[in-house]
Amino acid sequence: EKQHVDHHTLVHHREPNCESHQDYKGIYGEKSIGVFNGKIIVDKIAQKTNAFQQNNNILISDKATINTKPQLEIFADDVKCSHGCTIGQLDEEALFYLQTRGIPKKEAAALLMYAFANNVLASVRIPELKMRINRLIAKKLGVQLGFDL
Repeated sequence: EKQHVDHHTLVHHREPNCESHQDYKGIYGEKSIGVFNGKIIVDKIAQKTNAFQQNNNILISDKATINTKPQLEIFADDVKCSHGCTIGQLDEEALFYLQTRGIPKKEAAALLMYAFANNVLASVRIPELKMRINRLIAKKLGVQLGFDL
């Protein structure tokens, strides 16, 4: 609806052999607004650091907005670091394909959105928490997902 979500992160690698992984995903509808501002700093001494930052978003309304700004500041020369962002809409061909297989449009869209977020959900290792998150997502999408884990 009119929700506003802000994500501001700072990961500062100050020692060698550090590792960080940030994978943010957003699905925005109605007149919602999303903000992602993430920064990774790798100090000169932090050699062999492995840092990853990604922000992927789906807009399911023409009035929804996302502002995303992933950033890297690398002062070391022996690191593996990456960052990026995407903003897009549901794939109309995939939506059509699911509908031709007898899945109603609302459920097909929900299935695509759930699949989009699934790699983040897969990282939740506490079964009770994963079940609760799945139920919250199903409620937000307005559908029954048909499974709990």
